[in-house]
Amino acid sequence: SSPLLTPPLLCWLQVEYLLKKIYMAMNIELNSGELDDYLSQEAQQQSGLTVWQFLDLVNSGRFLRGIEQEAISMAVEEVYQEIIGDVLKQGYLWKKGNLRRNWSERWFTLKPSDLSYYVSEERKEKKGSISLDRHSCVEILPDRDGKRCMFCVKTASRTYEMSASDTRQRQEWTLAIQMAIRLQAEGKKSLHKDLKQKRREQREQRERKKAAKEEEMQRLKQLQEEKERKLQELELLKEAQRQAELLLQEEEQRRKQQHEEMQRTLEIQLQEAEQARASMQAEMVLKEAEAERQRKRITELEEMQQRLQDALQQEVKARQDEESVRYAQARLLAEEEEKMKQLMKLKEEQEEYIIKAQHEKLVLKQEMENKSKFLEEAQKQLEEVRVNRERMDEDVMLAHRKLQQASTNVKHWNVQMNRLMHPIAPGEKRTVLSSGFCGFQPALLSRRDSSLKLKQNLEKKKSDPMKNGSKENVNGETEKQLQTPDKDNPSPSTLG
Repeated sequence: SSPLLTPPLLCWLQVEYLLKKIYMAMNIELNSGELDDYLSQEAQQQSGLTVWQFLDLVNSGRFLRGIEQEAISMAVEEVYQEIIGDVLKQGYLWKKGNLRRNWSERWFTLKPSDLSYYVSEERKEKKGSISLDRHSCVEILPDRDGKRCMFCVKTASRTYEMSASDTRQRQEWTLAIQMAIRLQAEGKKSLHKDLKQKRREQREQRERKKAAKEEEMQRLKQLQEEKERKLQELELLKEAQRQAELLLQEEEQRRKQQHEEMQRTLEIQLQEAEQARASMQAEMVLKEAEAERQRKRITELEEMQQRLQDALQQEVKARQDEESVRYAQARLLAEEEEKMKQLMKLKEEQEEYIIKAQHEKLVLKQEMENKSKFLEEAQKQLEEVRVNRERMDEDVMLAHRKLQQASTNVKHWNVQMNRLMHPIAPGEKRTVLSSGFCGFQPALLSRRDSSLKLKQNLEKKKSDPMKNGSKENVNGETEKQLQTPDKDNPSPSTLG
């Protein structure tokens, strides 16, 4: 079969392009939705249309309903001239003559290389031609000589003045001429060959994009498979994490049991301290009764107060020293109790952090280390407080020694008082000396007053024994330490 008998096959993109060009030639808006539906249906059945099938489609009126056949034929002819004959634009314009300078209506045909003009649209009698090159240009002119919508085409040899029917036609002609000049400057002989090449490149680009898209879909599928595999691995990791959490829970339960055992041991120690304190209270009651008897004896010996003023001043000084030492010791005990409260608070916070270890394991580990460091610092401070307390105990022992010395002085005065208490026989002479009464023991009284204050402090602390276990433990240790110096230093009852 020869090429003359076989009509060329138009692809669907070319069919769409030609239909749009025909609509533009008739100044009609194309229904893009209807055209897309037609192209999508026909593309599934065949790969394209022949030229004769395309002409039958145009003449069938499927997309050109209500339009006369003559207008369709003129539009097809115009598109044919534009695509096959490289006619960029054609139509009537008024042209100003060169010699007569009069205006004549001519039919102009614009091609990329020249602008030809004829007497009529049949193009039988050609009146002239304007050669276009890269140096040519087109300009808009103001209205004059009764003509409107004027413009001119300037070449190297002459300037051609023309007038369009309206502003729209002038704009179309100036744009078309500028396009022809641009094609000459770029060395292109046909606009539609260039557009055809661009459309071919676009088709190839779309095909490449389609292949790239298919490749991307394949890659996405592989990524999805990889993702599913990683999800399976993640499930295995989660199962291992659950096993680790179970082991951690078992470890936490074991630690909790150890803590409960330690708590029970502390409670037993607190009960023993409570029993020791009860025995101390009974002893304090006895001492209080003894102090009451001593107070009665003091009222009987008030008359001798002036003679014993020097000894009493020494006793008062020793008592003040003892009170200052006891105040300092009480302050240290309060500091020790405060440190113990902080220690217990830190232990409670540590227990809370142990319970929350399932959710904040890493953060809890760091915080527990910080708390442990702080706990060690608090224990060091508590040890320092205990050292200070021992130092104050030594001060108390020194004060006891001073009181013992004062008691010795008082005993000396008691001996002198005993001598004065014997009746004087007639003729017997005795030297009158200032001495004390045998039953008056100021040092013993000061010690028992101090014991009475210690009992009151212990009763205040006993009012809330279970409020803070560490506080009672510290009190028990303090009482034991207060009992320890009594082995070396005799108690007030012993001195009595």
